[in-house]
Amino acid sequence: MRELLTPVDDFDIDYVLENASSLEKISLLAGHDFWHTAPLPRFNVPSVRVSDGPNGVRGTKFFDGVRAACLPNGTGLAATWDQDLLYEAGILIGQECLAKGAHCWLGPTVCIQRSPLGGRGFESFAEDPYATGKLAAAYIRGAQSTGVISTIKHFAANDQEHERISVNAVMSERALREVHLLPFQIAIADAAPGAVMTCYNKVNGQHVSESKEMLDGILRGEWGWKGLIMSDWFGTYSTAEPLNAGLDLEMPGPTRLRGPLLELAISSRKVSRSTLDERARTVLEFVQRVSKAEVSATESTRDFPEDRKLNRKLASDSVVLLKNESGLLPLNQKKFKSVALIGPNMKTAAFCGGGSASLQPYYSTSPYQGIVDQLHAGVEVLYETGATSFAYIPELQVSDVRTPEGQPGLRMRFYRDPPSVKERRVVEEIIMQESSWQLMGFSNPELDRLFYADIEAELIAPATGLFEFGVAVYGSSSLFINDRLIIDNTTAQRGGNFFFGKGTLEEKATVDLVEGQVYKIKVQFASGASSKLVKPGVVNFGGGAGRLGMVQAIDPELAIARAVEAAKRADVTILAVGLTRDHESEGFDRSHMDIPPAVSSLITAVLDAAPDAVFLTQSGTPFNMLPWANTVKTHLHAWFGGNELGNGIADVLFGAVNPSGKLPLSFPRRIEDTPTFLNFGSERGQVTYGEGIYVGYKYYEKVLVDVLYPFGHGLSYTSFTYSDLAVDTTSATLNVRNSGDVAGAEAVQLYIAADPATSSIARPIKELKGFAKANLQPGETRSVSIPFDRFTTAFWDQEAHVWVCEKGRYRVMVGSSSQNIVLEGVLEVKETTTWSGL
Repeated sequence: MRELLTPVDDFDIDYVLENASSLEKISLLAGHDFWHTAPLPRFNVPSVRVSDGPNGVRGTKFFDGVRAACLPNGTGLAATWDQDLLYEAGILIGQECLAKGAHCWLGPTVCIQRSPLGGRGFESFAEDPYATGKLAAAYIRGAQSTGVISTIKHFAANDQEHERISVNAVMSERALREVHLLPFQIAIADAAPGAVMTCYNKVNGQHVSESKEMLDGILRGEWGWKGLIMSDWFGTYSTAEPLNAGLDLEMPGPTRLRGPLLELAISSRKVSRSTLDERARTVLEFVQRVSKAEVSATESTRDFPEDRKLNRKLASDSVVLLKNESGLLPLNQKKFKSVALIGPNMKTAAFCGGGSASLQPYYSTSPYQGIVDQLHAGVEVLYETGATSFAYIPELQVSDVRTPEGQPGLRMRFYRDPPSVKERRVVEEIIMQESSWQLMGFSNPELDRLFYADIEAELIAPATGLFEFGVAVYGSSSLFINDRLIIDNTTAQRGGNFFFGKGTLEEKATVDLVEGQVYKIKVQFASGASSKLVKPGVVNFGGGAGRLGMVQAIDPELAIARAVEAAKRADVTILAVGLTRDHESEGFDRSHMDIPPAVSSLITAVLDAAPDAVFLTQSGTPFNMLPWANTVKTHLHAWFGGNELGNGIADVLFGAVNPSGKLPLSFPRRIEDTPTFLNFGSERGQVTYGEGIYVGYKYYEKVLVDVLYPFGHGLSYTSFTYSDLAVDTTSATLNVRNSGDVAGAEAVQLYIAADPATSSIARPIKELKGFAKANLQPGETRSVSIPFDRFTTAFWDQEAHVWVCEKGRYRVMVGSSSQNIVLEGVLEVKETTTWSGL
């Protein structure tokens, strides 16, 4: 049993507000540090802890922290289409919060993926706002059932990383309401998250953190929501405006724009004392509610068997079977004696995306590990990487390094003084188990903003040959091997995507190593304050960061030739390719949908040699899968699947789990086909949402553009028959039968189509307005009922500024995907009504 934080006696909010000084009230309105609110000891008001992120709970450190459960990323969770399962996932998130001593979870993310290129697209759920809102609500309800508070984010339209703190997202009022606010509206109505986090960006000319219309107007006024509004980290840009707009809590602390500046704003009557009291009251209500959560006194772990079982189900249920034309899957191990496991994603455990979503997992399983663990004895395994696809050179393997004292890992020593100072004093020492470091939130009272560190280790060369080293940094870094300067990323720096877009390109160099020989490695690092880069529109998280990578150089042509030979020799070939957190991350957007050229060449060569190969792709959002997806017979897609990634994939491959995942995103054929191709990324500080309400499948259907795989698509090892659709004014009910010979689950999707002849406004061809997942044994038939709600026929009237449910006949369309509609009925709305609010 972990030791719980000692509960504090409750405090009287009215008494605090009546008796606290202005300075004390002001102190409540900004974080105490990176992860905690400010206490008021004389009133018994405690400090409470918040923690990232959307697919796990990291704790208070970005590196050298406590390990955590990692769940599948947002699109992976959404691919399950299972609200009950996401409720269970939320409970696990809440339990992880309690173990990490966190009262408040900074998740989930519900911004809509306008483009496949968005850096944080993997964090959100679906391209459809209704699906996103419903799935997020289930996740939130589960988390908050444990006593913690959920913080839904990022309110609103924070769907690109390019210049995210300065970009102005310009859109119609209808698009704002029907697409970008709707997930928040649904989740708040269904789950009442205790907090909302504002976005970095502007919407229609004003930073949302300063928008009274968005915060006090829509969120608190029209929707009647009561809860805390906090900023994203360093996402405030002024003092009076956010306070007057409704923003309660500036994060992180110590404050930059409140404190003495707020004293001045009150004194000069830019902020009223009544506004100060309103914001302080909301913070106190938040603290009072979450302080009752039974959190651990220390950051601890809870890697329990039941957690692993749930995480494995999340991983396997998220896998989407896109094609199975020859019926190869599930693999029958009685029919093969050898298997070729090929591709750069085969031994890479790409369990999470990058940025705030990244964490140190309790453990991770690669596809290779998951597959090999389930192979029968005697099956020959032929493994080849075939090509490299990393965006950064992989970090050093801990097994290859030791500290100068002989311990496993790398030694990091912090200093006040630069290396030029002889006999400088060590301020702090850390033994690192990875060769990357992120120092936002790191603090030591003896260190100023500019500080220094040496990362040192003895490298035992794992092989003889040419090795490539890489150094990326926010700050400055130089790599020395045996006291010889190998990489200088200090003197001259080139801007790159590292560290949320704030850092450098990865500078590289090659070195000949001899297997077994010991080499002295040293990185001389200086903090972020030493950086020579100027990057407008990018969040400055402070501290600094760096990474050191090393990989043995390979001959691309030889690597592909070896992979082809393995594919020819094996009875079964599985080819695993895709993206990792180095490609999909907070801080930058992808510039294109393509995978590295060497990987493209690998795919072509392997599929030429083994046309029946299982094509296993992995990413959080779509990438270019042509021309191979047109020709392969068997195609599985996995996401960033959390701790149990590899086991979840293997369970589906071998039939331990019947796949039931369906795509929460349309997979386009090419980037030029996407609705935002001409309207993505900041140009002179602005991005225009020219697609309006036509995001994802709504766009592709409207303009008759073919996609590679449609929204909602996903196959099973069994078959399902839909029948007997009945529609009344409250719901649609149908029978779903498992007409195959194995148990399975089907995500039934309901779409509504307005009559274009009578509708007073242009509408999408159809819109998702409900879904349900049915688990069925072979031959079993189950009645599935999908309720209607106030959004079923509604559109936003931007002239009257209300939701309108218009009189008319609506087609009720039920199917297994947005393109496979199998039953239709009619819903008749007899009179036009309008409404607002939740």
